[in-house]
Amino acid sequence: MSFYENLKFTMIKNLEEYKSHYNESIENPEKYWKEYASSFNWIKKPNEVLFWNFDDPKVEWFKDGELNITENIFERNNSRKDETAIIWEPNNPNENPKSFTFDDLFKKVCSFANILKNLGVEKGDRVIIYLPMIPESAISMLACARIGAVHSVVFAGFSATSLSDRINDCGAKLVITSDGNFRGNKVIPVKDVVDEALKNTESITNVLTIRRTNSEINMKSGRDVWYHDLVSEVDEICVAEKMNSEDLLFILYTSGSTGKPKGVVHTCAGYMMYTQFTFENVFQYSTGDTYWCTADVGWITGHSYIVYGPLLSGARTVMFEGVPTFPDASRFWEIIDKHNVNQFYTAPTAIRALQSFGSKFVEKANLSSLKVIGSVGEPINEEAWNWYNENIGKRNCPLVDTWWQTETGGIMISPLPNIISCKPTYATLPLPGIQPVLLDNEGKEIVENNVEGNLCIKYPWPSILRTTYGDHKRCKETYFSTFKGYYFTGDGAKRDDDGMYRILGRVDDVINVSGHRIGTAEVEDAINQDNEVIESAVVGFPHKIKGQGIFGFVIVREKNEVIDYYNKIRNTVTKHIGPIAKPDKIHVVPGLPKTRSGKIMRRILRKIASNEFENFGDTSTLLNPEIVNLIVESYKNQICLLYTSDAADE
Repeated sequence: MSFYENLKFTMIKNLEEYKSHYNESIENPEKYWKEYASSFNWIKKPNEVLFWNFDDPKVEWFKDGELNITENIFERNNSRKDETAIIWEPNNPNENPKSFTFDDLFKKVCSFANILKNLGVEKGDRVIIYLPMIPESAISMLACARIGAVHSVVFAGFSATSLSDRINDCGAKLVITSDGNFRGNKVIPVKDVVDEALKNTESITNVLTIRRTNSEINMKSGRDVWYHDLVSEVDEICVAEKMNSEDLLFILYTSGSTGKPKGVVHTCAGYMMYTQFTFENVFQYSTGDTYWCTADVGWITGHSYIVYGPLLSGARTVMFEGVPTFPDASRFWEIIDKHNVNQFYTAPTAIRALQSFGSKFVEKANLSSLKVIGSVGEPINEEAWNWYNENIGKRNCPLVDTWWQTETGGIMISPLPNIISCKPTYATLPLPGIQPVLLDNEGKEIVENNVEGNLCIKYPWPSILRTTYGDHKRCKETYFSTFKGYYFTGDGAKRDDDGMYRILGRVDDVINVSGHRIGTAEVEDAINQDNEVIESAVVGFPHKIKGQGIFGFVIVREKNEVIDYYNKIRNTVTKHIGPIAKPDKIHVVPGLPKTRSGKIMRRILRKIASNEFENFGDTSTLLNPEIVNLIVESYKNQICLLYTSDAADE
């Protein structure tokens, strides 16, 4: 019996099946994914499977096919219409959670889609979603997809400047926002940020506002409209827009090594298929399970593994509005017990933060419902891995340490629970269809095991990014030019004797803060907006909670002991990017180590920031080699060195 005669594309259940799936997906990738595609609802079934080259680059999956991703969530799962799709857990534990069946969700999505159409939103228009973690954040994403509008979700902690930059870059027509946001014991004025951002934009015609906090806000006549005023006026039926497989589904902005964020583009069919495939296999989801990913939909994890992947699979997914430490550090564990969560997916930052509170908050919890626990966003350190495994998984749950990126759309390397052995700090083995390689700095493949190198992928997978919006040249330069013929992840990795992969972190000027990529250039640009600053250089350093912290070396105009440079600069960064990019440490320096061509020697600053004061390598190429000792001495003496709090919610 052939592979496909025996294949029904149910979840991979054992190691033999994994090997069979993986081998087939590498030997016959087009046939493998075509077979998987047949399990979805198509308006027009595709005949063409794949066109690609990594030189242009250009990747097209099922380009003659037509579908709508929301039909594959709702109409395809019609037999589950009375089953729970989303459980929403609010910030305050005293507020009642809300549950939505697939039928409830479908009606709300259609109503929301009709509101968008009545506001003039058409297929191909870009819609900015700037919302807290309320049900409408998922509903609005799906409503855009229903009518063929391209959603771009912006994390509702980003500043007005960051928001306006993203609006202008994609030429958005409409913003969806809320009056405010509950976050722990804070009320955050979300709509005020939008109002400020729109002072520097021209493309927005309407702001659709959802009531959450009942905060007093300004509503600009002719532009701003309330969702609750419009929802009663529309039908709960909306015919899905016919979409080509390669039509844009969403744009998600991510930081890069240059100051301007990149608009990563994902398209309809490939992303749909891969998120369902990876969700079902990595979490081994069974009908009736309750799955919870703690991310925000402002990040790719929320897109793929709160909204699209679970809902395509007909799963029950939890959305959480709050933070892990409010009202205290037991909140995650209480929610798991409250909703009998079976699969739990969170970031190492959250694990380390909760670990710092000791075991007393965990001991009160039962956690016996858990079948799988997962880690996402950054490499997890061994201490956190062990604590998570012992205290939350009770050494009884597979811990899937997943590696993937905004650009990959879905999980690329991960253990499969009870199939591929979990190993502390290792993402382990690639999923079917994924062909990772390690390259040396000259671009030569390293075929041996027990080696380190640059992690690249040599063959396209369905959810690979298609471009960076409005700037295809940047896509090529960032991902496909460093090593010709490969997708370059930007990460270094190690492969052990068993062929398992351990991700070592970024090799470019991007800092991974709490699982979120922050471009050093973007932070430097923000710091340099401060009127006291002449120049700055930003590097990452080891941070016990966040994984990596942000360290700013700053040259000021005229050193003044009266000026609180630390808080002043942090406030400037918050204003221009958002609180997530605030430097954790700031050191006022007399100069920066530069080459004669003017390039800042960041490797030296990285070592200093990590408390390494020797073996700086060859400094003879520096224009000012003496500056290194001056920085080291002032650092050791903590002159103008200022520390942040290590608070979990910082």
